Amino acid sequence: MEEEVEEVEMENAEEEEEAMEGGFVPFQLQFDKPVPFQVKMAEWNPEKDLLAIVTDESKILLHRFNWQRLWTVFPGKCVTSLCWSPDGKAIALGTEEGSILLHDVENGKLLRSIKTHDVAVVCLNWNESALLNNDGNFVYEDRTARFFPPTPRIPRMPGLSDDDVAETTQNLTSVTCQRFNILCSGDKDGSICFSIFGIFPIGKINIHDILLPRNSLSNEMSFRLKNASISKVTLSDDLCRLEVLCFGQLIRSDLSTDLDANPFGFHCLHLDTSIFLNRKNELHQVAQQASNIEDLLQVIRSSLSVMLKQWSDFMNSFGSKFNALSDLIVQHGLNSNPQDEFLSLLLGARTSQALHQFLVNSLGEAGVKRVLKAVDNAGKEIRTVLNEHFQPALEIIGFRVGELRGLSRWRARFKNIGLNEKLMDNVSESAGMLLVQDERFSRVLAIVLFLFQNFLNWVLKCTKVLLSEPIDQVQPANSELVVIFVKFLLDNDPVKQLLEADQKVNVDLQTMKRLEQLIAFGGYTDLTFLERTLANEFSQLEKCLKEAFLMPFTTVSEKIVCKGLLPLFPVSNPALYVPSSIYYYKEEIDCASDSSNSLKDYVCFKVPHESLGLNNCIGIIRGFATNNNNNYSSNSSMIQEESYFDAVLLQLPDEYECVDVALYKDDQIIMLLNETISNSEISEKSLMVMMQANDIPFVSLPLNIMPHNLFILQELRDSLTSLNLEEGKVRVIPHSVSAPLAVSASRGVACVFSSKRHALVYILDEDEDEISEME
Repeated sequence: MEEEVEEVEMENAEEEEEAMEGGFVPFQLQFDKPVPFQVKMAEWNPEKDLLAIVTDESKILLHRFNWQRLWTVFPGKCVTSLCWSPDGKAIALGTEEGSILLHDVENGKLLRSIKTHDVAVVCLNWNESALLNNDGNFVYEDRTARFFPPTPRIPRMPGLSDDDVAETTQNLTSVTCQRFNILCSGDKDGSICFSIFGIFPIGKINIHDILLPRNSLSNEMSFRLKNASISKVTLSDDLCRLEVLCFGQLIRSDLSTDLDANPFGFHCLHLDTSIFLNRKNELHQVAQQASNIEDLLQVIRSSLSVMLKQWSDFMNSFGSKFNALSDLIVQHGLNSNPQDEFLSLLLGARTSQALHQFLVNSLGEAGVKRVLKAVDNAGKEIRTVLNEHFQPALEIIGFRVGELRGLSRWRARFKNIGLNEKLMDNVSESAGMLLVQDERFSRVLAIVLFLFQNFLNWVLKCTKVLLSEPIDQVQPANSELVVIFVKFLLDNDPVKQLLEADQKVNVDLQTMKRLEQLIAFGGYTDLTFLERTLANEFSQLEKCLKEAFLMPFTTVSEKIVCKGLLPLFPVSNPALYVPSSIYYYKEEIDCASDSSNSLKDYVCFKVPHESLGLNNCIGIIRGFATNNNNNYSSNSSMIQEESYFDAVLLQLPDEYECVDVALYKDDQIIMLLNETISNSEISEKSLMVMMQANDIPFVSLPLNIMPHNLFILQELRDSLTSLNLEEGKVRVIPHSVSAPLAVSASRGVACVFSSKRHALVYILDEDEDEISEME
């Protein structure tokens, strides 16, 4: 047995030596670890040596570089996409039902759930501006911290521990020193959403609704996509360009073409998102204020729920004790009600048997004291929520709304992004009315609590008298206030009424006339605010804010247009998975040139078998978005001059097929290849290949090309290039592998998952043979 093992080891060593002699330079294998699950997605943290993994069961796992697991999270939803925030502090997860979940990297806790789509979010890309502000004289400072204490936390709901209270997104919205960043998300129905800092929606488009130009110098045409779905989106580092890979049927916009006559295809779109760069400062300020306001709205929303719960618990306790009097009245056959019984007792009439039994036997001295303690506790808890959560949050909202109102009057800068002065005035007035309602609620609460305490002290005194006990230690009660309580509060609940959104406050005619007289002095124009409850007023504020923030959302959405279209290849199955990667490389250019032109875009993808008669091919497109962007004037969608992009079709060796592709730093392309020709005597193997893009013979094609059969790759069939593995760096992997291939350009590592459920992590910038020589 030992001899057989030694023989196998010698054979493996000989194979490795032959691979080295054949020019295969392997990468440094850091470790090979078993994984007890099937991996669906994986992505490296851009700032730390952390790998996020999504399993087939939609569990999220975070591993260190040494494969130590930090935490596991099960969102309870099917996860369909994954990406990291640019600073590596948060993970964004797209779900099948259209939500985007943001989780904290430190502990995996849910920071925010945002519903931006109606269907599955199939791709995410989160990028930040790599350019400094181009307006050195325009620096904005968030002044809120100067005048207010830190943002209040969400109050704890009764019955929950502090660990169960949701964390605020303060680390995402405290962006004074944070770079401007955009989270892009695409869904299977063709919608693309844009969110600043990942939490403030600032735009949304659907590729079905936009014109797709395919301009030629002799004949201008435009197309539309039907039955389209997004495959991948990538935003450039300067935020000016969004490259989109998508499926769909391409039809002429000026013709009523039968959809059945148009094949499904895989297309590349270039969208102009220069609004994010040109108005970066303005969008940064609006998003910062709006995101903080949304956090504060959550504090107020939760405060209302907590106060309603606390008061309802007390009223349930009060009702469980005092409702017994109504039952006793019925049992004794009396023609009265609890109000009549209490008033008779107050006015010195003879106590009925029902009331006597209720006070002495059912309620008793201990019961009254428990209710007194309950009302005291409820009052303290509600005042704590008001003073420490609700009112501070409302005051900061008023200040931030005032900041936005001031910015809206700077029309030269903020009108172009849709910040409307009139709508912000409405928000400011609504915030002011909510402050008035807060004061009103505080006064009503104080009066009701005092009336309850006065009434209960009177009931305690009466109970002691009936029990022939001393009453010298009972607090005196005001008889007039007892009458008011019995008549107006025993069957009514004004506190709960103000805390519920479906209630309306009745206002007498005399008060309404006084209000009309006050309006004549100016300051506000709302005649119905006294009829609204505290919860109604909060709903009114939310409505006004939604209308105000919808304008920038709509304005920015309208300024995102398509500047280029490349139909790549036809597909027989629209649900086909196409391994692909998009990356923007920085080019060395003259310092006097525009910095936004220093980026060169690459798109790499696997061509499906039999598409256009091609087999086992990989396509690479270079400079489509950047050259196309330079080919348009700033105020016209017409092509100004002839420009080109580069493309190539790589023919893979017949004995291998592509599993996944990834674009790496320094114009490098990484391919994961599985062996297709297997021998029963030889174990399966695969290759990880790194090719230098500059060594590949690209073909230049004009941007205004109109291929005869519509698809670009048809033009490249005659220039098919065979992939020579000896020209790149190749690592032999002694297993068959499966997608995904997780590559980190910032960390210089790659993680490969084998079909035998192993994770292999490689250091891409170090080679094992070089290390062994140094050793």
